Amino acid sequence: MNVLLIGRNSFIGHHLKYYLSKKLKIKIKDYKEVINKKVNFFNQFSYIINCTSNKTYVEKRYLPKNDFDYQIAKKINNSKTSLVFLSSRKIYFPKANISETSIIKPKCNYSKNKFITERRLKKILKNRVLILRISNLIGYRKFKNKRKLHRTFIDVFFENINKGLILDNKNIYKDFISIKKFCEIVKKLLLKNVTGTYNISIGKRVYLKKMTSWLNFYNSQSYKIIENFETKNNRESFYLNNKKLMKTINVKNSLSELKNECMKISKSYFNKNA
Repeated sequence: MNVLLIGRNSFIGHHLKYYLSKKLKIKIKDYKEVINKKVNFFNQFSYIINCTSNKTYVEKRYLPKNDFDYQIAKKINNSKTSLVFLSSRKIYFPKANISETSIIKPKCNYSKNKFITERRLKKILKNRVLILRISNLIGYRKFKNKRKLHRTFIDVFFENINKGLILDNKNIYKDFISIKKFCEIVKKLLLKNVTGTYNISIGKRVYLKKMTSWLNFYNSQSYKIIENFETKNNRESFYLNNKKLMKTINVKNSLSELKNECMKISKSYFNKNA
């Protein structure tokens, strides 16, 4: 099986290349390198995974020209190639135990655009699209990367800890999954030639206080705990139901594994910045 990854310098693309290349034939390119290729170029791949986006798509109202996945889908419309679309849990109304059939209620342009893309891809590609509604990804990356388009939980944590602050999130919980586990799930879905729509998550309540304690484990510097004054949306609790995914592939999710990944990140970050 040949897989094309688009996004040479992306966080997800970098990790997928490492994990998928152990079982699959991987070629990784930048979006600008491939978007003007002829259809025959795309026909050599069983799956295409686009890991790139752009600031306009993230921040502004939907326009087809800013939708990289839609542009790729048009290229492979008449081929046998399938597309993996990296969607977001933000399309859902936040609550506990969100399934793939739960209420869709995107609030920001980013989540609205993701849902528009989902519908466009299903219309064009029919059963040749795998839509992954991903929860919060946890993994080590260069936190000072100016090209990143999203501030994740980890980004916010380290931005604040560099100021000597930790946000008090009280009893807020969300859903997280390590980048390592995410890559394992993608690999198993590809090897089974799966298409359709799936929640990608640990499927459990993960309290932010726990996440903070794990990420801060190797910090020897003093810090001050302050109340979280971020927006209401960031204070909403939720977790995704991943039973559909578990019925499709055999994968083990555990809080202990997530804890270990967070502590590895903590060790790497604080040893590097000691």
